[in-house]
Amino acid sequence: MAQNAADLQGSARLIIVIKSAYWIGLLIIAAMAMTSFVLLRQLMSQQEIDASVSQMNGSQMALSQRIIVLANAIETSPRNLRPQLLDELHKTTAEFARNHETLAERVRSHASMSAEKGDRLAAEVLDSRPYMLEQFTQRLVADTQRFITAHENSPYSVIARDGALDLAAANATLGGYKELGRRVDMRSNERLAEMLSLHKALYYGTVGVIVFVALFIFRPMSNAILRRTYELVDARNSMAFIAIHDGLTGLYNRAFLKDHFDTLIKGAQRRRERLAVIQFDLDRFKQINDTLGHAAGDYVLVATAQRMLGSCRASDVCVRLGGDEFVMILNAAGTTEDINALANRILSRINEPINYQSVTIMPGASAGIAVYPVDADNGTDLLVHADLALYAAKKMGGGAASFFSEELRRELDHRKKMEADLKAAIASEAFEPYFQPQISLSSNRITGVEALVRWRHAERGMIPPADFLPVAEKTGLMCDIGRILMRKAIRKAAEWHRAGIDFGRLAINVSGTELRENDFDTFLFDTLQKEGLHPSKLSLEIVESVILDDEKTGIAAKLRHMRSAGVYLELDDFGTGYASLSHVNPNEIDRLKIDRRFVQNINANGDNTKIVRAITELARGLGISIIAEGAETEAELELLESIGCDQVQGYSIAFPMPGQEAQEWLQQYGRKKPVLTVVA
Repeated sequence: MAQNAADLQGSARLIIVIKSAYWIGLLIIAAMAMTSFVLLRQLMSQQEIDASVSQMNGSQMALSQRIIVLANAIETSPRNLRPQLLDELHKTTAEFARNHETLAERVRSHASMSAEKGDRLAAEVLDSRPYMLEQFTQRLVADTQRFITAHENSPYSVIARDGALDLAAANATLGGYKELGRRVDMRSNERLAEMLSLHKALYYGTVGVIVFVALFIFRPMSNAILRRTYELVDARNSMAFIAIHDGLTGLYNRAFLKDHFDTLIKGAQRRRERLAVIQFDLDRFKQINDTLGHAAGDYVLVATAQRMLGSCRASDVCVRLGGDEFVMILNAAGTTEDINALANRILSRINEPINYQSVTIMPGASAGIAVYPVDADNGTDLLVHADLALYAAKKMGGGAASFFSEELRRELDHRKKMEADLKAAIASEAFEPYFQPQISLSSNRITGVEALVRWRHAERGMIPPADFLPVAEKTGLMCDIGRILMRKAIRKAAEWHRAGIDFGRLAINVSGTELRENDFDTFLFDTLQKEGLHPSKLSLEIVESVILDDEKTGIAAKLRHMRSAGVYLELDDFGTGYASLSHVNPNEIDRLKIDRRFVQNINANGDNTKIVRAITELARGLGISIIAEGAETEAELELLESIGCDQVQGYSIAFPMPGQEAQEWLQQYGRKKPVLTVVA
């Protein structure tokens, strides 16, 4: 968790750095671009002014020359043409005067607003010697107006000399305009050179900024992005590996097998080869976990996986389905003899002793084999058939391999039919509780009744629990059946309690699968409250493997919660599992139930007598109640009483009975007077 938090913080910091670098680089480049635009705009504005001044100055030069030409033409032309020429000269002179005022205003205004020397030099042409363009221009305009007036008033007479144009003033005016144009053009060229120089500087500055950003911002950022990209690729590859591999053993997992099984089968079909599915299971894995701990169990699983990999071919596929279940897919499996030889070779390798912390572990393994296309033509059925063959191998004692057969196929069909019937029975809640009383030998009082599930099929009649419970457990229907039994049994016990019928405590068997349900304790307490039965009137019977369950599953916490609420806990089938004595204490359980295999024929079997006596003394020393199940004869009852095992349950007391019969039995037995027996 700490590493994940650090990675998230590092990623957040990297994102902030990347965003900051991006915006900094963008702002720098934007600032450079804006600066270049502003300066260029200023220079272009100045160039536009210079261009307009230069254009107007050229127009003035042309107008001044036209004035002289028109004046000469008037003096030399016939008299009938003079009025027209005089009118044109008048218009030209007026335009010349107006343009000069505009030109002079622009030159002076530009010179006053500019600090440039070239602008001042251009303005000096208007007023300073030797050009004095303003004075000569006014003089030329005045002379021209006098010239026009003189010729208009005396069209037929000889014009006096003072009515002629002053060519010297005209030439001085033309020279002034030439100098003004030269200076304006020179200043324009200087500005153009400045603009080019400035843009050159801005270009190199922009290139420098880009290089700086690339080296000191984007290069580290790109390196960080590249590094993170590699990390993401590695993480993706790791996730892809984890998605199809088992985290403990490194073998392929169930998801890989599900996705690729059909591909393997199609390949075998295309090559017209047989494909074998071998399912392995460790016979004593639970014992290893219970006695040596889960670390030892994990070590055994890893060693088993390594031995499988070392024993198979490169073309074979090894898979861990979960727990201690493994599958090997043999491509080009060959004949039945070849498959059997390979399976036995792998089994012999797996069954070799394993050394773990100076402890020698004998794992023991069994195998079930199904062959394509002999036993099935799809992956799902092949796995089911291999599992059935594995179950058959375990029933034969384990440690060997077994092939799927027609007999197993018939069992499979029976199981499928049984599964369908079970689902229908669950939907109709056809399961009923049968009650078997428990009594005290010393006081002859009823101490409890155990609720046992029974199923009466509509066509096949009563089906023994040994036939349908394993199928229910295998198909995941046990929880539904257990809740139906629990509701009905608690309802019946609540009726007895309200009727004043003494039944001691109601005992119900609960499997680990049921306890692993998240809402089991909620369902239990809701049912008790709804039916009106106090939790102290209920006892849950659990097997030793449940009480040994790791705290990670949450079962241990649920048991403590229910026990603190008043529900009694009993350890069922005591002596047949691998319970640690650290769990056999009054802080976790209230009663031990001795398994029937130690009780039957106890009077004739000295070893069983010693076992029952030891268990009884252990329970008595710990302050835990004890009960023996399976007592069927008077001799067994007498011996149990003499040993000190006071509570018993068995056919000698009563058979399991449906609710109404059990109620009548309880009422009748409750009216009997207690029999006091003195034991020496």
